[in-house]
Amino acid sequence: MENTNKTLLESINSPADLRRLEVEQLPQLCEELRQMIVNELSVNPGHLASSLGVVEITVALHYVFDTPNDRIVWDVGHQAYGHKILTGRRDRFHTNRKLHGIMPFPSPKESEYDTFTCGHASNSISAALGMAVAAKLRKEKKQHVVAVIGDGAMSGGLAFEGLNNVSSSNNDMLIILNDNDMSIDHSVGGMKQYLVNLNTNKTYNDVRYQISQWLNRRGMLSENRRHGLIRLNNAIKSAISQQQNVFEGMNIRYFGPFNGHDVKEIVRLLRQLKDMKGPKMLHLHTIKGKGYKPAEEAATVWHAPGKFDVATGERIHSEEKDLPPKYQDVFGHTLLELAQANKQIVGVTPAMPTGCSMYIMMEALPTRTFDVGIAEGHAVTFSAGMAADGLIPFCNIYSAFSQRAYDNIIHDAALLNLPLVLCLDRAGLVGEDGPTHHGAFDMAFLRPIPHLTIASPMDEHELRRLMYTAQLPGKGTFVIRYPRGRGVLTDWRCPLEEIAVGTGRRLCEGTDVAVLSIGPIGHNVTQAIGRLHEEGSPLSVAHYDMRFVKPLDEHLLQEVADRFHRIITVEDGCRKGGFGSAVLEWMSDHGYQPAVTRLGLPDEFVEHGTVAQLQAIAGIDTESIYQAIIRS
Repeated sequence: MENTNKTLLESINSPADLRRLEVEQLPQLCEELRQMIVNELSVNPGHLASSLGVVEITVALHYVFDTPNDRIVWDVGHQAYGHKILTGRRDRFHTNRKLHGIMPFPSPKESEYDTFTCGHASNSISAALGMAVAAKLRKEKKQHVVAVIGDGAMSGGLAFEGLNNVSSSNNDMLIILNDNDMSIDHSVGGMKQYLVNLNTNKTYNDVRYQISQWLNRRGMLSENRRHGLIRLNNAIKSAISQQQNVFEGMNIRYFGPFNGHDVKEIVRLLRQLKDMKGPKMLHLHTIKGKGYKPAEEAATVWHAPGKFDVATGERIHSEEKDLPPKYQDVFGHTLLELAQANKQIVGVTPAMPTGCSMYIMMEALPTRTFDVGIAEGHAVTFSAGMAADGLIPFCNIYSAFSQRAYDNIIHDAALLNLPLVLCLDRAGLVGEDGPTHHGAFDMAFLRPIPHLTIASPMDEHELRRLMYTAQLPGKGTFVIRYPRGRGVLTDWRCPLEEIAVGTGRRLCEGTDVAVLSIGPIGHNVTQAIGRLHEEGSPLSVAHYDMRFVKPLDEHLLQEVADRFHRIITVEDGCRKGGFGSAVLEWMSDHGYQPAVTRLGLPDEFVEHGTVAQLQAIAGIDTESIYQAIIRS
């Protein structure tokens, strides 16, 4: 028998079902959608607060626009859980971020409703503009294109590059600015303050819209006249209000700000703007974490809170005691320790003071710590500018996001060999956030750049010592990569001592096979060798922690080349062009031809899952290393 007690949400298997509802039913649907997100994420952790903040926007978009024919391009995809649920993935949402389950961020590989990849911020306007221009040129069918940008992404340079092109291209796209005053931590900078202050009179917008429609119906509003009228209107409004609207100054019609949690009002606005010619921006104020009180009160903590009790709002932590610290916390405490001893040290982060633990220094030395917003390229060049005039910046960027600063690293830091320390957090496989967030490529893409020193610590003591080494005189541009998650040492504090650049260490002797590792993945090697010892294997395996990808320790490599014909390299990074490739190049350049097995991430984008699951898939877990040694 058919269940007649279905909730509204249970009856929606696609946006077509949603569009059969009456407008008056939408607030109830929003509440049901919000409750489902809270309930599911309490047991299957993910990005909570951002998705709660855009529930009404999500429902209104799919209600007004004919998706998937009409294109919605999400920015910072962690706000798209409601979108996933409404677009045929409700019954699979419990698999979100799990191995082989729903992908952590929207992807066209998963659904026709996911129009573009959006794991990194600030790309929605550019991508949506491309689609809007394509729709104009194809002329196959009418197609609306909407970019949804927010969560601090407007501070990214790419967003402004896109806006600049939007203003000069023939397009009818709509940009929705989800303005919640947040990225992960609070948004910063002039654009944030501008959006807080910006206001446009509702009556003015209504009258202007009605006049434009009247002129358009009578054929009196050509494209040239429309642009001229927009500029005239903008000039008059700026003179009266004594406030210049930067968006309308770029010939982008601006509407707002409006309440982003009034779903019926958003539907009304979208219907009005839907067929308006030319680019438009709808500015909506939202509350990150809306509808769940603990998330509203502490949006940063509840951005991705882990498991929690829905009724009490209590986050559920592991009961294990005396756990090693997270690498990010070791970084944060060590940075403050170094900065207190050296007044030239400053800290820079692109919107991640909590995520990378730079907040520790920020609280103690606020005038020497800078959150520059979601702007990785600027973070590097800003740091380089300070380095050029005598400071020692520690610029902390997640490895996957450092890809956005590649030119800045080359042109603005390495070229002059400036004393800048680039700390790449979340290097290697990061787990459930998947391929957009894995720090897979940093060793391979940084290794060819002259002047760079590139190091990866095997444990927390090594991280502290490398950070100390990096800020010493004459070290130039110094890169330190380390993973997400906990280390291995509970007694992580140690004396701060210099590590000679380009030196590794032999961890255990052997005569048959040499295993060379870089970074914390070396602990998997240690466990694999330990298993061989426990089993009484006749294989004698040497293990070298190389520490530096660049420069390589040539003395250790000479020792390995002279003593071993079988070599295995292990890295938590892409196998092509990375650490193993560097070892092969050195062997070839020096006339050696050992049998080298390279273990690392394959030549494909690794999916999402736990780090342990993904290491097994990539062949760098303890079992895979053990088998590689046996086969070598």
